Amino acid sequence: MSVERSRLALFALAVAAFAIGTTEFVIMGLLPEVAGDLRVSIPSAGLLVSGYALGVAGGAPLLALFTARMERRHALLLLLGLFIAGNALCAVAPNYALLMLARVLAAFCHGSFFGIGAVVAAHLVPPSRRAQAIALMFAGLTLANVLGVPFGTFLGQWAGWRSTFAAVTGLGVLAAIAVWRLVPPLPDLTAPDLRRELGVLRQRQVLLALAMTVLGFGGVFTVFTYIAPILQQQAHVSVAATGWVLVLFGAGTTLGNLLGGRLADWRLMPALIGILAVLGLVLLGFAWTMQHTLLAVVTVFVWGVAAFATVPPLQMRVVQQAGNAPNLASTLNIAAFNLGNALGAFLGGAVISAGLGLPAVSVAGAALAWTGLAVTVVSLLLQYPRRPECNVPTVELG
Repeated sequence: MSVERSRLALFALAVAAFAIGTTEFVIMGLLPEVAGDLRVSIPSAGLLVSGYALGVAGGAPLLALFTARMERRHALLLLLGLFIAGNALCAVAPNYALLMLARVLAAFCHGSFFGIGAVVAAHLVPPSRRAQAIALMFAGLTLANVLGVPFGTFLGQWAGWRSTFAAVTGLGVLAAIAVWRLVPPLPDLTAPDLRRELGVLRQRQVLLALAMTVLGFGGVFTVFTYIAPILQQQAHVSVAATGWVLVLFGAGTTLGNLLGGRLADWRLMPALIGILAVLGLVLLGFAWTMQHTLLAVVTVFVWGVAAFATVPPLQMRVVQQAGNAPNLASTLNIAAFNLGNALGAFLGGAVISAGLGLPAVSVAGAALAWTGLAVTVVSLLLQYPRRPECNVPTVELG
């Protein structure tokens, strides 16, 4: 395949990643609008984040197994079809229940798309450029935080939240056309050995790595799910300016993703321990800084850096521990990120419903991130078995 054709195929995958990332995260910026229009509470609207995340967590392994024997481009198109149908249903959902169902449907494609897409991206280029190819595809997900989420928030505030999901549906259609036209058939990609892949679930360190992802990243979404009411009610940021603060958060996530990758290549576990410790401190500090406009905005940027600096080392840890069966483990870790999203959204909503106030949400997020830190420390300690005590022979006297 020519270099130009490979670039176009990777661009098509990045467009799809951008659309999927936008639909996952944009609901946070539109939470007050959705809650007001559907006449539900903010915590109930926050469960739309949990519903999407649980859809990813449940759909990722199921669709990974269902599409295992399919030609890879056909599998990607099937997954994008689910994405388009789910978001179109979001745009016309007349009530909360149907919107929740539509979010779960849209979520089903998420984990498997990124799992298959990473394999396809790596196959499109020479071995020496595979890491760069995967990074280019995931750049679409990063750009979703920088551009898709804030501008989706602007659109939803201006023309109604349904218009945002209609726009994302259009993006999904464009992505599907691009994948169909630009990604070549790949019949030489062999199906994974499912028995060997499933065997990783018996490995203690793989399970600990998945738990680290759920808990560590769950701390991020405990707060991020409710970022719009936090900014508007605590930091006194205007509705119009909320989207611009999310642009700043997105810029922080881009920087954090690059920083986390470099630190993970340097020393994986010490880097992960340090990042999770810092993430907890930033979230704990946000409980105070959210009450001061300028400090809140600065903290949001720093928090974005710390939050997404966790992503490369968490993904690398689970793939590293999976050994020669990384496909399902990688997909399951995408599901684990989203299970953390669901857990965080539920925890934050429970804090609000208990009447503890929005600053307490940030304290809860810090506690969850530090729980992930504790699991990381346990995993590191178990990695190195204890040395057996030296047996000194005894000498009998007499």
